[in-house]
Amino acid sequence: MTLPLNKPDYHGAGIVNLMATLINARGGQADVAELQQLPAAALGDARHLVLVVLDGLGSRWLTRHGAGSRLAGDMLGELTSVFPPTTASAITTFLTGDAPQQHGLTGWFTWLRELGCVMSVLPGTPRYGGVGYQAAGVDLVALLGHRPLSERLATPSVTISPNWIAGSDFNLAHLGRATLIPYKGLKQMFRRAARAIRRAREPSFFYLYWPGLDGIGHEHGMESEQARAHFRDIDAQYARFVRDIGGTNTTVLVTADHGHLDARPGDLVRLEDHPVLADSLAMPLCGEPRAAFCYLRPDRVETFTAYCRELLGERFDLYPSRALLDAGLFGTGEAHPHLAERIGDYTLIARGSNLIRERLPTEGEFQQIGVHGGLSDDELYVPLCLGRV
Repeated sequence: MTLPLNKPDYHGAGIVNLMATLINARGGQADVAELQQLPAAALGDARHLVLVVLDGLGSRWLTRHGAGSRLAGDMLGELTSVFPPTTASAITTFLTGDAPQQHGLTGWFTWLRELGCVMSVLPGTPRYGGVGYQAAGVDLVALLGHRPLSERLATPSVTISPNWIAGSDFNLAHLGRATLIPYKGLKQMFRRAARAIRRAREPSFFYLYWPGLDGIGHEHGMESEQARAHFRDIDAQYARFVRDIGGTNTTVLVTADHGHLDARPGDLVRLEDHPVLADSLAMPLCGEPRAAFCYLRPDRVETFTAYCRELLGERFDLYPSRALLDAGLFGTGEAHPHLAERIGDYTLIARGSNLIRERLPTEGEFQQIGVHGGLSDDELYVPLCLGRV
């Protein structure tokens, strides 16, 4: 069996290694290798370190569409995201410093055996709907067992988040000792960050998260004028932010959790159109539409694998999930105790811009244009931009 040729780099060229650099640069002790192109020693003289995560900004997209922008001019290189390259997995890496191998969150829809439910892990609701973790009496800190990034650093931390997610169960569970600053809108995000930097009395770490480009990509496509216009707005606000914090001895790093590619009409495989596949599954498809974790009925394994290879083989690669785990797609080192059960028996990884989705009775039609979670260059590679002031 041939394993994916394109896969995350956890040995010195990925977002996990970027987080190792930041942990070490702020007096902590990382568990994995630092970023080869930016070791902690290169950041040692900065009084403040700022990490800006622009959800959905792939490095290949930035190269195509960012000519003449401040961000493109500050681009030091590119990194790989994690697998799957999607918000639920990669943002958790930014919030903990750990790869999915350790934090155990493997996509938007994750089977949590501890709760007996497939969860939408970021909003914290069962996939079919309902109340969130706290309202259901779930201690999310205990459930996930994550160590927030702020507790791995020797300096104060500040988390600057959109007001609609700042107080979410997931965000608060990863806040740790950090100070939380909510914001409304792109301009306010950068303004509040600049104010906090200027008021900081000791060396600090600042984490800024902006989800706007990702949302526009999903709705209109990343090759749309709406996405390009929004990027120009981001770039202008970023340039103003760098000017506003001049003289503070701050190093600003900008990256993303994943990139996007645009799906075409006809790329979506609806599970309801393939009853043989649906009948083979023991639970709904988990993970992502471009990296679907399949839990099989024991008596349908051969039927399932034969169907995928014969009828879907031109659109998806099928792998035993254990083989992906053993090949290091989720990270290195000791695995999260529940990781194996969160990736199913088999994984369908999309080719081209294809995707597969199972629609539950409580869900609407899939309407996203920009998609991610697969292993194309557009999805996997994200920029690393560096600004010093």
